[in-house]
Amino acid sequence: MAQIGIFVGTVYGNALLVAEEAEPILQEQGHQVQIFEDPSFSDWQQYSDKVALIVTSTTGQGNFPDSIAGLYHDVKDKLGHQPQLRYGVIALGDSSYDHFCGAGKTFDALLQEQGATRTGDVLLVDAMESPEPESVTSPWVENWGKLL
Repeated sequence: MAQIGIFVGTVYGNALLVAEEAEPILQEQGHQVQIFEDPSFSDWQQYSDKVALIVTSTTGQGNFPDSIAGLYHDVKDKLGHQPQLRYGVIALGDSSYDHFCGAGKTFDALLQEQGATRTGDVLLVDAMESPEPESVTSPWVENWGKLL
């Protein structure tokens, strides 16, 4: 099975909660899982030939939470082609904002540009429709884990 790093970008804790709910689902499927609440570039590099799951909320005008902003910029500035990487994205947002799920969409676009392989579709979770995001994310994670 896969070795999965879950890279979390959170402000109020919802993205971390989603990651913590995803961990046992993936482990039950036989995957090895590690959550990175404040992910660093070296954490990311450990998974460069494995699987990354980005779980991030969006702040302000489509910006990254501080906990994952540095990682995004390091991946953008220090890495080029990442063809060995497989990944998934869970983007949390609020559709009443102009840049709904902007951070997750931006991270996905970067990884696509770098040649990484996305497994499944990006999951966009709207806080207006799903105040408890894990009700939407857990079934997605279960399906995503089976695709690996």
